[in-house]
Amino acid sequence: MSSDRRSWKIQPSKVSKQAHNPIRAIVDKLKVDPKSKKPLISLSIGDPTITGNFNVDPTINEAVIKQLIGYRSNGYPPADGTLQARTAVANHHNHPNAPLGPNDVILANGCSGALEMCVNVLCDQGRNILLPRPGFSLYETLAATRFVETKYYNLIPERNWEADLKHMESLIDSNTSAILVNNPSNPCGSVYSKEHLTAILKLAEKHHVPIIADEIYCDLVFGKSVFYPMATLTSTVPILSVGGLAKKWLVPGWRLGWITIHDRNGVFKDINEGLHQLSQIILGPNSLIQNAIPDIFDKTPESFFKATIKQLQENVDLSMKEVSKIHGLKPVQPQGAMYMMVGIELGKFKDIKSDVDFSSKLLAEENVVCLPGECFKYPNYVRFVITPTKEQLKEAYKRIAIFCNNHRK
Repeated sequence: MSSDRRSWKIQPSKVSKQAHNPIRAIVDKLKVDPKSKKPLISLSIGDPTITGNFNVDPTINEAVIKQLIGYRSNGYPPADGTLQARTAVANHHNHPNAPLGPNDVILANGCSGALEMCVNVLCDQGRNILLPRPGFSLYETLAATRFVETKYYNLIPERNWEADLKHMESLIDSNTSAILVNNPSNPCGSVYSKEHLTAILKLAEKHHVPIIADEIYCDLVFGKSVFYPMATLTSTVPILSVGGLAKKWLVPGWRLGWITIHDRNGVFKDINEGLHQLSQIILGPNSLIQNAIPDIFDKTPESFFKATIKQLQENVDLSMKEVSKIHGLKPVQPQGAMYMMVGIELGKFKDIKSDVDFSSKLLAEENVVCLPGECFKYPNYVRFVITPTKEQLKEAYKRIAIFCNNHRK
């Protein structure tokens, strides 16, 4: 064996170079003023636990404590998750139109880990995947690390962010591996009707393209909106649905997500096997939390979920009322999840050049953080997180109103 190495020269892998977070590149431009006399208010982070007004039900903690003091959840779990946990997830999501068994469930390290596995099992290098625009930036990162091309189908704000189906169909070709649908939506806060979801499924069936359904915000809907699991609306289109404990149970840091595999006529047989093989890479998520899942599902009272929705609805009502008063901003009514997209009428401002400029100057002058639409490939909008306390939201919108007034023509 010989080597011509004469010095240290170690290069990062091509995969690591592709692991680029689009949000990070933009947010790094937003500088906090350490001398600001106003306390920082963040409307940027989709973590409902930060401000302390969204807390878990005691039964959820008790389910984990039971595992801690039982000394039976400290070892390695099966790579795809314990049978008890997978059975609990299957039973929780089981539906007459979309029956599930434990072998149709893969546990993962959070919903993001579940999404990564879905991309890995469906998409090879050189293939492409259809993503929503605006959409969660992690989708692009996951595809990029597998050298998968991303194509973006437009969402239409005037129709509560429904997908532009003609545009979606125009993007499909022989290399399209999947269509990703996020419902309820981050960043849009939209909830799709049964009719719209059915229309997407008809398009997928026509072109024989499977669906990845990101449903992490399942059931977090308000007003007259209804959440329909996509897999319950078809008997022919194969779907990988992803979910987790993070949002509905308000524990994003517990990092427990899952994939439910909705096979149709055996077309996902190899995909099911592939996902079980991919699970060998992580050797199973947190053993404590997955062993607590049966009790979490069985014992969390309905009153907890109702209280979460009530607080979200109140925050949405407050946000729509206050932001609608601000001349030059056009909020789009949220229907679910934890976000609100707000359009910026740039022509009404004398020195605001873009959504990034808006966010940067708002932070510098009023110490309020929001994400510019560029983070989601949708310029001239900003995203507000609606989970802070009512007092924080009122103060944030007061400062935003002052900021807009100072910059208006």
